[in-house]
Amino acid sequence: MKILVLNCGSSSVKYKLIDMDTKEELGSGGVEKIGMKGSFLKHKRRDGQKVTLKGEVLEHQIAIEYILGVLTSEKHGPIASLEEIHAVGHRIVHGGEKFNSSMLIDEEVISMIEECIDMAPLHNPPNLAGIRAINELLPEVPQVGVFDTAFHQTMPDYAYMYPIPYSLYKKYGIRRYGFHGTSHRYVSKRACDFLGLDYSATKVITAHIGNGGSVCAVENGKSVDTSMGFTPIEGLMMGTRSGDVDLGVVTYLMEKEMIGSAAVSTLFNKHSGVLGVSGLSSDMREIENAVADGNERAILALKMYEYRIKKYIGSYLAALNGADVLVFTGGVGENQTESRQRICESLAFVGIKIDNELNAKSKGKEVLLSLPESTVKVVVIPTDEEFMIASDTLEIINTK
Repeated sequence: MKILVLNCGSSSVKYKLIDMDTKEELGSGGVEKIGMKGSFLKHKRRDGQKVTLKGEVLEHQIAIEYILGVLTSEKHGPIASLEEIHAVGHRIVHGGEKFNSSMLIDEEVISMIEECIDMAPLHNPPNLAGIRAINELLPEVPQVGVFDTAFHQTMPDYAYMYPIPYSLYKKYGIRRYGFHGTSHRYVSKRACDFLGLDYSATKVITAHIGNGGSVCAVENGKSVDTSMGFTPIEGLMMGTRSGDVDLGVVTYLMEKEMIGSAAVSTLFNKHSGVLGVSGLSSDMREIENAVADGNERAILALKMYEYRIKKYIGSYLAALNGADVLVFTGGVGENQTESRQRICESLAFVGIKIDNELNAKSKGKEVLLSLPESTVKVVVIPTDEEFMIASDTLEIINTK
């Protein structure tokens, strides 16, 4: 069965076509700058060759038409016709309390996703645009929604509730939802398979660290706490997001700078984090280069970034009463070897020990980094959210 996975953002559509019988990636890529000048599609062919195609893309349906055209093109496509696409899996950012698992999409599910727009106004509308585009272009093909928030619906109330008037939770659903759930679910399970451990009897801390980042505590296969909250801004310091900040700072800046909620949201989501502190970039590779050159603000940004990761890992060691496995994933977690080393060295007091030489040469591949005497097994597991979405889609289609 061939499954198309779509991840529709506000100005982009990322895609991957997977043959679930062979687990082979047949083609992948994305359309960027939707609705803007300079739109283009980047496509990675089955043979690994990459091509870039330029053209005007005004909205998401045109982007998906473009993707379907490339996938079936004689020159670049892995399939001869659209009839070879048996199902479509969509990444849906926010499912609120309505979804605790992936769902076959019908009109009722679409309505429920629409009801969550207030909690993810930048994400759910383009997710819905992708669903509607497939309804129009491939009306007979079943679609499945896989929710970033679903994995975290197993958190206990004392972990997901905020200490605000309970009436506001009942009225508006204000609580911790968490994100990156598909990634945390995939890497926590894959880590146990890789290590030969029983997922249903193992305590795992997963650190999904990239331009966006979150840490998750997984006990016996279930999320019991995670660093992102009502929105993806809470928790770790990220590329452009502030992460945890005193709410008093928000109201203080609104008053002093005379700005409204939209402007302050942009400030903390788009101009803060590593970019805001360093004044240079949100890309950790560029920050590490600047650190090597002695740039003081880059040094400060990197120290803050790693310190907050260590704090969350430490807090989840406490929440879980110890852990069996620590997983690094995401762009930084998989590739920034020096950051991994420094974070693990700062956790030596709880008995975490890794092989620094092995760590230094391990990028983007599954590897056990911890020494035999380490109290916690430390692994790198490259995330594969698209495969997880395709797997959920396959399971739901086969049981419908």
